[in-house]
Amino acid sequence: MTIRYEINPPKITDPPSRIELLDERIEQISKFCDGIHVTDSVLGIERISPLIIGSEIKQKFPELEVTISLRVIDKTIPQIVDFADAAVHANLDGILILMGDPSPENDYKSGVIPSAAVSSLVQNGFNEKINLYLSLPSKPNFDKISKKVNSSPKGFVTQVIHDVSQVKRLSDYLHPKNFQLIPCVLFPSSKNSRSAEFLNLDWSNYESDFSSFVLEIESITGDVLVTSPNDFKGALDFLTRLQN
Repeated sequence: MTIRYEINPPKITDPPSRIELLDERIEQISKFCDGIHVTDSVLGIERISPLIIGSEIKQKFPELEVTISLRVIDKTIPQIVDFADAAVHANLDGILILMGDPSPENDYKSGVIPSAAVSSLVQNGFNEKINLYLSLPSKPNFDKISKKVNSSPKGFVTQVIHDVSQVKRLSDYLHPKNFQLIPCVLFPSSKNSRSAEFLNLDWSNYESDFSSFVLEIESITGDVLVTSPNDFKGALDFLTRLQN
């Protein structure tokens, strides 16, 4: 069983107390999960680099599987290679490569797409040093993801999953091709309801028994990423119960 927890780095404009709070939360959650995924600022808002946060987590908790996101919309291939090299030297376990949105302060776009970034890293041998992941919608059109599949990542992290049937469909397609699949699930709580609305997520089929939902998905893929952007305490309580 691999249960990962997703964290969002503080904004670069946040006070030091936000970093201290993040450190406290990582200390707490690390006891009840197998891995931590550190997001990048997909919406373009300047945040502390996931490379910095991920490196600190790996130093403090070397037994945890630590993965980080990298948005490529404003990065060149040499910058992406440098980022991957730094992640390898920090002993991180994986990089999720995403397109992301441009920064509100800078609308520069490099023209690099995630599948091309992965292909370049594979050509440079990084796939032998660190796991490379791409994202997938919860209900992808398989005919339209050939570039992602052909770029030869280690596997795929889904956008937020609505029900188990989505996981089964993805697993049936990806596992025969030897890809790892990490479904992302949103912890159902009132504090996360705005996130659910933004994602058009209907969690009514698992809201009353999130544990069974997560465990059923884990039985299919062996891996689950739990996200709870606005309810850390609720997610911590859930993971505590799940591991006991």
